[in-house]
This record gives sequence, structure tokens and C-alpha cells, in this order.
Amino acid sequence: MLIPSAEHLVDLQRTIEPLREKLFAHAIYTAVDSLPRLHVFMEQHIFAVWDFMSLVKALQRKLTCVEVPWLPATNGAAARLVNEIVLGEESDEDGLGGHLSHFELYLAAMRETGADVRPIMRFIDSLRTGQSAATALADAAAPEAARRFTQATLGVAERGSLPAVAAAFTFGREDLVPEMFRRIVAGLARQPSAGLARFSYYLDRHIELDSGEHGPMALNMLAMICGDDDAKWREATDAAVEAITERIALWDGVLAAVRSCDRAGDPA
Repeated sequence: MLIPSAEHLVDLQRTIEPLREKLFAHAIYTAVDSLPRLHVFMEQHIFAVWDFMSLVKALQRKLTCVEVPWLPATNGAAARLVNEIVLGEESDEDGLGGHLSHFELYLAAMRETGADVRPIMRFIDSLRTGQSAATALADAAAPEAARRFTQATLGVAERGSLPAVAAAFTFGREDLVPEMFRRIVAGLARQPSAGLARFSYYLDRHIELDSGEHGPMALNMLAMICGDDDAKWREATDAAVEAITERIALWDGVLAAVRSCDRAGDPA
């Protein structure tokens, strides 16, 4: 007999399974089959790498205290889980003896492959001057699909309930990333290895962390947050559905851009 929270989790997973199948069958994984196409993919995907950290930080803010004066967390176990996830995502081993955020690792991989980092750096620079994310995305001329995805993620991070943020994080990111990245790694295996060392490291590191550590942590954290509360599990289910739907829409937009680059030439 499943405990109530486990029953809720099984129900949620059953609800999102058709969307997961659609996502994992997406044509984007086989479409990234040349360096110009990889450039287009990375130049859009980098925005999703950035907004992931905003989602993580929203969880950390809700589950721990990041203010002064400090107050103890109301759920020590959940606080420990999110802090361990932040440690790995914000200051992971970089493969060269140092430590970087996964966003910075991705930027290094973009530079190594020759992808264009100017839009994402304009975005970051605008944020540093105090611009809103919406203004910074416009200033950076972010690709439309990436802009929509980032704004949807920030909407959840900034205004979502704790169950919604945890579910978007768990089922929109940690639960999906290993399988998505395995498909990308398989596609890259057909490419010459020159210039892909940092990107391959980034993908392999994510698969290792998310499947072995962060994914199970996120599931446990969500179960702690929602407990046996039906309303919280409904919020979590709705957020999980929305997060996967938004990822499919992002991949649709990236796929269209990838295919169009064959006609326009390498935009990088």
C-alpha cells in the first residue's frame, strides 16, 4: 500500500507521462547534426540554462532564509536538499580544477564551439544595470522562443506557490534533463570531437548529477513540501504540466531556427 504522498506522486507522474513521451520524441535531438545547427541550439538554450538558476534560487528563498536577520528554516530536511542542489548548480567542478556555475560552464562551451554569446551577455549586462528581465530580453534581442520560455519560467519563480515552483523545478528540469541530454549526446557522437570538449563535459556532468543526485533529491523535496495535501498536489501537477508544455514549445521554436539556419547560413 502506497503512503498518501506516494499515491499523489504516482498520479502526477501518470498525468504528465504523455507530455514526457512527446518531449523525448521531439525532432530537435536528431536535428542538431552539424556545427552551425549546434550553434543555433546553444544560442537559444543558454537562456534556459540561465533561468534554471532563477528557479533554483526561488526554491532556496522559499525553503531557507537568505535575509538578514536570519531565521531558521521551517523544514530542515527540505532546506538541506535545496542547499545541496544549489551548491552543485552554482559552484560545480569545472573539469579543470576550478569551480563554476553550470551557466558559466555552458558559456565556456559556447565560446569553444564558436557559438555567439553576445545576446546572452547583453542580457546579463542589462540585468546588472538594474533592468527588468523583460527589458533585458528585449535589449538583448533574445530569440523569440527563448524569450517566451524564460518569461514563463520567471513567472513561476516570481509568483508561483512553493508546490508550483518545486514541481516546475522537479518535473520541468531535474526529471527531464538527463534523458534529454542523453539524446543530445547521442547526436553529438556523429560530430567531429574538435571544439566540443567543454560542451560534452557540461552534458555528461548534468546527466551524472541530475540522474544520480539532484533528481532524487528534487522528488523527495516535492514530497516533503506537498505532504498529503490534495490542493498542493493539484498545484504541483498543474505546474508540472505547464513546465513540460513550455519546454516542448521551446524545442519547437529552436527546431524551426535550426532548420532555417541551413538556408541563412551559420548565424554565429
